[in-house]
Amino acid sequence: MATLDGEPATADDLLPLALTNLGHFTTFRVDADGTVRGLSRHLDRLVRDCAAVFGAPLDTDRVRDFVRRALAERELPCVVRVTVHDPAVDLARPADADAPRVLVSVRRAGPLLAVPAPPLRARSVTYERDLPQVKHTGLFGALHARRAAQLAGYDDALFVGRDGHVTEGATWNVGFIDRDGTVLWPRSGVLPGVTTALLREHPTPPAEHRDADLTLEGARVMAAAFATNAGIGVRPLAAIDGTEFAAEHPLLDRLREAYLSIPGEAL
Repeated sequence: MATLDGEPATADDLLPLALTNLGHFTTFRVDADGTVRGLSRHLDRLVRDCAAVFGAPLDTDRVRDFVRRALAERELPCVVRVTVHDPAVDLARPADADAPRVLVSVRRAGPLLAVPAPPLRARSVTYERDLPQVKHTGLFGALHARRAAQLAGYDDALFVGRDGHVTEGATWNVGFIDRDGTVLWPRSGVLPGVTTALLREHPTPPAEHRDADLTLEGARVMAAAFATNAGIGVRPLAAIDGTEFAAEHPLLDRLREAYLSIPGEAL
């Protein structure tokens, strides 16, 4: 069940989003104690993206209220997606879409364990998302790349920009660990991930975090690589194309432990 501005959403409410795909969202995990890691950052993202997409303000207190209503009878933990769109949008006049509303959908979440899910095998693909700094609903290109990667025997797709630099995964940020134990994050063309920001705010000594421009050739000589988002935490990459990585690198364990230790914020 999805809600729109705190009330059950109808098919008519959802139709404009399906037909125009003009909107933005954030997704976060609500743990069993009702808290969210990085909640403030997720809300800040919604405010920032609402201004970028609709030129409109967004009341985060109302957003929190709508999420609490959607969770009232749900078993925790769960994953919440907050999508902001204007149901009155006209395909011919998207410039008139300036009254966004808040759609909340909820799905079950598995336990976020210290032992991660199996490592991912990623296939590189040249692809750049529209407005990569915005977490928008335009997912066709990303999901098409993921599907093509899976049909080719991989788990997911890793994007490489037209400039040859590695950027991000289909729905996750990517990090690398170099031979000196430094954590490297792609510098540009990426969504500013909340989980990435939390990992950088809660460092794992003696590891240093740095931004870097990495080509595929540069990425392939890294000691380890990992995917990260609010749903998976820190998940190792087993390979990019034909290059294997150390999925058991000790710094991956420390990154995972650091993330799990971050206190959540109450809704």
